[in-house]
Amino acid sequence: MSNPGFKRRSVLGGLSAAALLSGTALRGARRAAPAGPPNIVFIMADDLGYADLSCTGSHHIKTPAIDSIGLGGVQLRQGYSSAPICSPTRTALLTGCYQQRFAIGLEEPLGPAAPRGIGLPAGTPTLASVLKAQGYRTKLIGKWHLGDPPEHGPLQHGYDEFLGIVEGAADYHRHHMVMGGKDVGIGLARGDQPVSIEGYLTDVLGDESVRTIENAGDQPFLISLHFNAPHWPWEGREDAEMAKAIGSSFHYEGGSLAKYREMVEAMDQNVAKVLAALDRTGKSANTIVIFTSDNGGERFSETWPFTGVKGELLEGGIRVPLLAKWPGRIPAGSKSEQVMASMDFLPTLLTMAGGDPAAAGKFDGVDLSAQLTGKAAVLPRALYWREKANDQAALRDGDWKYLKLGGKEHLFNLAEDERERADKAPVDPDRLRAMRLKWDAWNATVLPYPLGSYSEDVRDHYPDRY
Repeated sequence: MSNPGFKRRSVLGGLSAAALLSGTALRGARRAAPAGPPNIVFIMADDLGYADLSCTGSHHIKTPAIDSIGLGGVQLRQGYSSAPICSPTRTALLTGCYQQRFAIGLEEPLGPAAPRGIGLPAGTPTLASVLKAQGYRTKLIGKWHLGDPPEHGPLQHGYDEFLGIVEGAADYHRHHMVMGGKDVGIGLARGDQPVSIEGYLTDVLGDESVRTIENAGDQPFLISLHFNAPHWPWEGREDAEMAKAIGSSFHYEGGSLAKYREMVEAMDQNVAKVLAALDRTGKSANTIVIFTSDNGGERFSETWPFTGVKGELLEGGIRVPLLAKWPGRIPAGSKSEQVMASMDFLPTLLTMAGGDPAAAGKFDGVDLSAQLTGKAAVLPRALYWREKANDQAALRDGDWKYLKLGGKEHLFNLAEDERERADKAPVDPDRLRAMRLKWDAWNATVLPYPLGSYSEDVRDHYPDRY
């Protein structure tokens, strides 16, 4: 059945605009940068693997609009998610801190077995709240997955507006999780209230973003566009009847490479519409656009040249695409080997907006605005990860990575072996021990896992995770 909310002309128009964007961005990079705070459009995919874009090496998916962000700005090859799964990464992104500093960040992922009323503590500085204090209008469009409104929705944590799904996933046509043929949870909401909107969810989110840009006026804005694509259930625009017949969002027997490609390319078409709206309204010249993913890819993804998938601390589970453009400020067509993680976006974007991260709060993330704009050399980083499933731990320190997986310890030099196959642990035990101790010291500064976490009922709800 054709989706009544899908307008072929608008998508093709967006694609045409995206095809021209690289030239527009190159011309814009030569112009004087506009005065005033930049608008920010932060686009995050859900479960997109590192090599699922044309520009990062996909063998079969075409993403001209997303690619154009890197062509018009910078592409980082060493972008990381702060966790290998969704809601902990979103905690880190929102707070600019390691997610393990908050009880909600220990939910891997946030699900039905989580304590009732869980969410960030009131008053916690967030990406939205610190930009709001800078005079920005803030809006989340897409997936939240960090607590239920009205206690812990987006409006309670810095966003002025919200249209999106509250839970961690949703049927793309019914906009709810579906179990036993019935809608469950809050599903699609506007503000703190459930809402019904017809259409394929990826298109609904793209259309809302376009309207928001067109109606923005002169006040600087933050649009957090958090697509749920290409997260399961694997459904395209024409699959409404199929999804209804199956009656469950958890149909793990579904999906295919072709369907996955369809979902990613639908997201790319909506990114094209957003970029075209920025161009059409004259806002693109002073808008920062970021594209990334919340974690590594799942079963239909490509993560080459990395091993590992969503849920694992191997590079394929945490290395994600990262593209950024800001005409006149970020040199067009540039590449960077800067290591950057989800929690770095808060201090980085706040600085780009004219704010002072040190005055806004205490963050684990680092301001990398000078690195993104090419004004400073690559900054060496030490990044830490922890994941309860399979007893996982990781530390990336410079080129070296300590990895604990399934009770076994490994040591890799990522500059020489980014596929994590040449284990140096047997030949460099002193380095292994030093990195383990460094990880232990970090781990002592964050919250421990609660007793009884990851019980069998969690495993029942998330069979793909274990």
